[in-house]
Formats: sequence, structure tokens, C-alpha cells
Amino acid sequence: MKQRIQKILSQMGIVARRKAEELILEGRVTVNGKVATIGMKADPLRDYIKVDGRLIAGSKRKVYIMFNKPKGVVTTLFDPEGRPAVKDFLKGVKYRVFPVGRLDYNSEGLLLLTNDGDFAHAVLHPSKKILKTYIVKVKGVLGEEEIEKLSTGIKLGDGMTAPAKVRRIRRTENNSWLEMTIYEGKKRQIRRMLDKVKHPVLKLKRIRINGLELGKLELGTYRYLTHEEVNKIKKETLNPKFERCLEFRICE
Repeated sequence: MKQRIQKILSQMGIVARRKAEELILEGRVTVNGKVATIGMKADPLRDYIKVDGRLIAGSKRKVYIMFNKPKGVVTTLFDPEGRPAVKDFLKGVKYRVFPVGRLDYNSEGLLLLTNDGDFAHAVLHPSKKILKTYIVKVKGVLGEEEIEKLSTGIKLGDGMTAPAKVRRIRRTENNSWLEMTIYEGKKRQIRRMLDKVKHPVLKLKRIRINGLELGKLELGTYRYLTHEEVNKIKKETLNPKFERCLEFRICE
């Protein structure tokens, strides 16, 4: 699918969109050997895009990586503020890959990276309803009423959230541990949902994407997905019954 060059560079985490426009105006970006211009479109899977002569898209081999992102790492390939970025942990990866979606700076866990735009689209697009599961530590002890609100939907500034599956897995005197499964991708969605019920997030970790488990992958390390795992993500979609399931279980 063709997109504007500056959008491609931004989505791949190469530079911010405004900086991408500057690179294009300076003649430092080429598409299939021709100097790119503002407004030009390309397909990152089929067209060869280079920045300063370095190939950043167009590799024919498709690569799929699972990364266990630590807290305090930005989900981009470059950070203008100099903070640790995902790219810093990908030594040994010969292909230019980009993050599939985001995990915010203070969150950790399962992050996928690829150079396959169709795969990324399938994971991110709300219509595909790809399930993402998180372990969440929150302040305070949630009651049944609050869990039901989270399960049925919370009104945020950008609209109502879709039904979620929420399960309390542990609690202490001052905190609760939840397992939450959603398929939307609203910005900082889980943190905002829990803020709404007055139980701010203390720790957030993504452990599963559509049945693909983080497992025992060590923090800050990566591995390549198997063919079976890639096919699992591509083929499986959300069971329609999930949207109608508003029940929840509380585990003491």
C-alpha cells in the first residue's frame, strides 16, 4: 500500500515526520534510485527507499521479531531526546524492521517488529480484533463494580472503549494485580481506563498477542518468530462471542 514518504519514515521510527520532510527537501531520500519529493508516495514493501544512501525499506525477505521491551525504552528506532530506543537492543538484526504498534515508555513486555507492512496492518487495525493481554498492577483494591465498568466499557476523551476481559489475579492490602485483554489500540488505553476508576497503574506488562506468548524471553532480548507463530497471528481473529461476554472472574 502506497503512503507518503514522510509518513513511511515516521512509522518506521527513522525520524519524526517533520524531520523526514527536511530530509526530503535536502535531497537525502531516494525511491528506486530517484530523489524523493514532498508529496511523493511509495510502497515500503515493493519500493526501495534509501536515506543518505542506506536502504531502509524494500527488503524482499520478511522478518518477524518478538522483543521483550524493558521499562524506560521508547518504542522507536531513534529518539531525538537521546533516550534508550528499541534499536539499541537489536544488535545482530541485519534487516531494517519497525515496531508494530507501541508500548509506552513506562510499560514493558511483548513488542513485535517486522518489515512486513501487511502483517503490521493485520495486528494493528481494529477491524481485525487482535487480542492483546496485559498484566497490570494498580493502586488500591478493585471491587466488582469497578471491574464490571472496565469490562463493559469506559468513556474516554476519544470515545467509549470496547468490551474488555478483566480478571483479578492477586491482591495485597494496598494493591491489585489484574489480567486485562483488549483488542483496541487507543493511546495509553489501559492506563486511562484505570485512571477513570481511580486505580492508577503502577506497573504494566504485555504478555500475549493473539495467543502468541512472551513466555520466558528475558527482558531486553529478542527472538525471531517461527512460521507457525506468524501464521497464528495472521489467521486468528477475535471470536465474536467475546464482545458479548461481559462476565468476569475474580481470583483471590
